Amino acid sequence: MNRAEVGSPEGNMIRIEDGKNGISFAVKVHPRAKKNAITGEVGDALKLSLTAPPIEGRANQACVEFFAKLLKVPRSSVTIASGQSSRTKVICVTGVSREYVMDRLRY
Repeated sequence: MNRAEVGSPEGNMIRIEDGKNGISFAVKVHPRAKKNAITGEVGDALKLSLTAPPIEGRANQACVEFFAKLLKVPRSSVTIASGQSSRTKVICVTGVSREYVMDRLRY
């Protein structure tokens, strides 16, 4: 497994791992926000604000759709590897390189 870190303009870093199942990174979800956006970092995880509520899997679906659109991949290429019922999730993306994900996640 290869690891890399991508940072924000403020110099913070998140860890992006390249494993056999694809590229993975941690996300801390803030549901019921005013807009869907990456709003910063919490530790080594991206802070993601989503308008969807955390009921009936709607925030999870919105999370997958957000990253599919951001990374310009099909929704089927983005999965939640862990944290289905938690605000802290690990997102896994297939079909793209670690460098591509690093470039697209800069905000």
